[in-house]
Amino acid sequence: MFFDMKYILMVMIPGLILSGGASLLVRAAFSRYSQVRSRRGFTGAQAAQRLLDMAGIQDVRVVPAHGYLTDHYNPQTKELALSEEVYSSNSLAAVGVACHEAGHAIQHAEHYAPLGLRSAIVPMAGIGSNVGYMVMAFGLFIHPFVVGIGALIFSAVLLFQLVTLPVEFDATARAKALVVQAGIVDPDERYGIDRTLNAAALTYVAAVITTLLTILYYLMRAGLIGGSRDE
Repeated sequence: MFFDMKYILMVMIPGLILSGGASLLVRAAFSRYSQVRSRRGFTGAQAAQRLLDMAGIQDVRVVPAHGYLTDHYNPQTKELALSEEVYSSNSLAAVGVACHEAGHAIQHAEHYAPLGLRSAIVPMAGIGSNVGYMVMAFGLFIHPFVVGIGALIFSAVLLFQLVTLPVEFDATARAKALVVQAGIVDPDERYGIDRTLNAAALTYVAAVITTLLTILYYLMRAGLIGGSRDE
């Protein structure tokens, strides 16, 4: 049976706990510190633009985006998109998120190697998430070797997520340091930014663990690791 008890206990429940817990922490931290206004009054858009100006970046546009916490930097269009909750708000949470995204734009301008590697892996990860998973699942009914091939393809997703970790951690570290250096917030206000960004970082760690558990589950079911094959 595909969705057996091992899958539920080893992948589904831990995955739901990790991803759901991380998401709740992000929303809780953002909700809490979106109520705390920064003393200097910078909005998210102004904070992001301040960091871009300090870095000498002239070709990146800070634009509003629809949706809740849909903030992102697009290296192809060179647009730094900030959600409605971030773009026009002067809260500590908004400033922190905006500066984090500005950190990605600075990474791009500085040719930060992990960011370039992540962009290169995107097509492979897209194939891996679709084809790899199906090959692993159907491989259980065909042959362990097929499961192994599927796991190898699906590992592109894990590689993408692993490379994402230093990219996100570095952008967070840049935001934490630059937000004070740029005079956007006072040093004693950084606690709200730290907690918001630290909570967001956990979502990427949760994704890595969940993907790894998925791969290990199929390899165990196929008998490729941990003993005999489950029939």
